[in-house]
Amino acid sequence: MPIIVDFEKQRKKRGLTVAQLADRIGITQANLFVLKSNRGKAIRFSTLEALCRELDCQPGDILTYVSEEA
Repeated sequence: MPIIVDFEKQRKKRGLTVAQLADRIGITQANLFVLKSNRGKAIRFSTLEALCRELDCQPGDILTYVSEEA
């Protein structure tokens, strides 16, 4: 998948567990794990906004484009 969601560095920097982060952004731990493991096909803007709010970061801090050719 060409868009990688990687919030682990930001999550650890904030000292949050996956369970705490999931609770704060209002999604299940299972759905957060899907994002974390890059198995998701999409991310809602509301989820991205909540991640950025709770992790005090910008979307570019947790989203990366990787060419499929690479």
